[in-house]
Amino acid sequence: MNGADALQREVTTVLRLSELKLPLDHPQEAVEAAILQRLRISADQLISYKLVKRSIDARRHQRIQLIYSVDVAVQAEPALLRRHSSNQRIRKAPDTRYRFATKAPKAFPSQECERPVVVGAGPCGYFAALLLAQMGFRPLLLERGQAVKERTAATFAFWRGERPLDPESNVQFGEGGAGTFSDGKLYSQVSDPEHYGQKVLEELVASGANPEILSVHRAHIGTFKLATVVRGLRARIEQLGGEIRFESRMDQLLVEPASDQQELNKPLQVVGVKLADGSIVSSRHVLLALGHSARDSFAMLEKAGVCLERKPFAVGFRIEHPQPLIDQARWGPMAGHPLLGHAEYKLVHHASNGRCVYSFCMCPGGLVVGATSEKDCVVTNGMSQHTRNERNANSGLVVTLEPEDLHDYERWPGDPLAGVALQRELEQRAFQLGGGGYAAPIQRQQDFLARIPSTRLGEVKPSYLPDVKLVDLNQALPAPLIEALREALPAFGRRLSGYNHPDAVLTAVETRTSSPVRFPRDDGFESMNTRGLIPAGEGAGYAGGILSAGIDGIRSAEALARKLVIDHSPA
Repeated sequence: MNGADALQREVTTVLRLSELKLPLDHPQEAVEAAILQRLRISADQLISYKLVKRSIDARRHQRIQLIYSVDVAVQAEPALLRRHSSNQRIRKAPDTRYRFATKAPKAFPSQECERPVVVGAGPCGYFAALLLAQMGFRPLLLERGQAVKERTAATFAFWRGERPLDPESNVQFGEGGAGTFSDGKLYSQVSDPEHYGQKVLEELVASGANPEILSVHRAHIGTFKLATVVRGLRARIEQLGGEIRFESRMDQLLVEPASDQQELNKPLQVVGVKLADGSIVSSRHVLLALGHSARDSFAMLEKAGVCLERKPFAVGFRIEHPQPLIDQARWGPMAGHPLLGHAEYKLVHHASNGRCVYSFCMCPGGLVVGATSEKDCVVTNGMSQHTRNERNANSGLVVTLEPEDLHDYERWPGDPLAGVALQRELEQRAFQLGGGGYAAPIQRQQDFLARIPSTRLGEVKPSYLPDVKLVDLNQALPAPLIEALREALPAFGRRLSGYNHPDAVLTAVETRTSSPVRFPRDDGFESMNTRGLIPAGEGAGYAGGILSAGIDGIRSAEALARKLVIDHSPA
C-alpha cells in the first residue's frame, strides 16, 4: 500500500443514506447528484456508492417516486460527520456480514449418533442444514416428499386432473416446502437486528436467484425459479458433506427419559427418529423444520409427549380481480410502466364483531392453485411466476381465529390440535360444496354480498384447477367469519378503487395461512420439555413465509451447533 492509498483508507467512511427520493423516470446520474446534495459534498469526495434498497412511493399517482437507500464511501473529514450527526437519514452503514456462531470440532462426528438430523426440506430446513454444513457438522436432512423435479411434475399433473393426489408429495410436502408453489416472496416483518435476512438473500443468489432480490424492496423469485434455487441449495449442502434423503417420512420421534437431572423441567431426551420404512436414524440432536401442514407429525409428537400449544391463525377465501384493474388502482396513469411492474396491495379491516380481516399472500399476475395435502379436502393458495404475467391478481382474504374460538373442536380443554380439527372440517366442507373431484366452490363477489348462489361468471375467469363450481359461499365458513368478510369487502372497495368489482371471484377455502400449533421453546431454541429437540420454522409456529423461515432456520442451526460443540467437548 503506498502513502496515498494509506491516506485514503484513513479518511474513507461508509455511510448509509436512506429516503433518497427521485422521480420515476430519473436519469441514472440523478442518484449521484442526490447523494452529493444530501451530504453537501463535492464530486471528488465521493469514492463510490452501492444500491441497498429501492422501493416505490405511489401515494400520489401523478408523482410516483422511487425511494433509494444507498451505502456511500466518502472521503470523510471530521467536520462532515459532525455536520450530519443529527440527521437520521445519514448514518454509518451497518456491517451486514454474516459470522458463523461456531465451528465443528475436528473429526466430527466421532459417533454417528452425534450427527444432527434436520426434518423437513422447506426454507427453514434447508437453511438450517446449509448453516450446519457450512459450520462443518455434516447434517442429515430427511424429507417426506419428492425432490423438486418429480414433485413439480406430480403436482401439475394433479392440477390437470391427470393424477390422483399424493398425500406424501404435493403443494405442501416435498423439496422446497410450501413456498415452492407460491409467489416466492422475500420480505418479512420479523425483527432482524443481526441481518440474518441478508444472509438468506445472499445464499439464495449464490444458489441461482436473480441478484435483484438483494436490493428490490418487495422482492420475489417465482415458482419456476424457486425450483432451480432449491436444487442449488441442495447441491451446496451435499458439497459440504451434508446428506439429503427424499421420500423419508418421520413416523416416530424416539425419546427416552432424560438421565441428566440438571434440567428437571425437561424429562425427555431425543435419541432418534423412526422412518416410514421402519428404519431408525439415531441422533441426540434433531431440528424439526416441519411445515404448517404436517398434521400427522403434530399428532405423533403430541403422543410422544413433546410440549405443544395452540396459536392464532386465520382462514377465509381467495379473491381474484383483473390485474389491470389493480395496476390502475395503485399506479393510476403510470400503470404499465416497466419499472413498476404489476401492482400489489395490502388491506386490513377491523370488523365490528371484533374480527380482523386482512389480505394475505397477495400474488400479482398469478394463479389460485389447489393446495390440499389430504384426500377429500379442498384448500387454496396463490402462486405466481417471476414474470407475474397471468391475467388475474389474487390474494387470500382471511379472518383471524384465536385459541378461545376453538372450544367446539377440542378433545379436551386446551387441546393443542383443535385448530387442526377446525381446518380439516372447513376443507372437507369445501370439497363437498365443490361437488367432489377436488373442484373448488366459487362465487361472484356481488352474489356473496347479496347472499344468493352464483349462476354465472362475469368478467373475471377463475384460475383454479382442476375445476370449479358456482355455489353460495356464505355456508363455507362459520357465521362470525362470514359476517366479518361481508363487512370488510365494501370497506376494501372504498380504500382500493375497483376492489368491489361485482365479478371478482371468491374461491374457498384458504386455511393454511400459518400453523395452528406452536412448539414452545426456551432461550436456547430447545423444546421446553425435550432435550435435544429444536422446533423451528412455520410448523413450529416461529415463521410465516420464505424469508422468516430461512432466518429462523439460521438461528436454530446456530443454537444446535453450540449444543453440539458443548456435548462434543471432553468432560
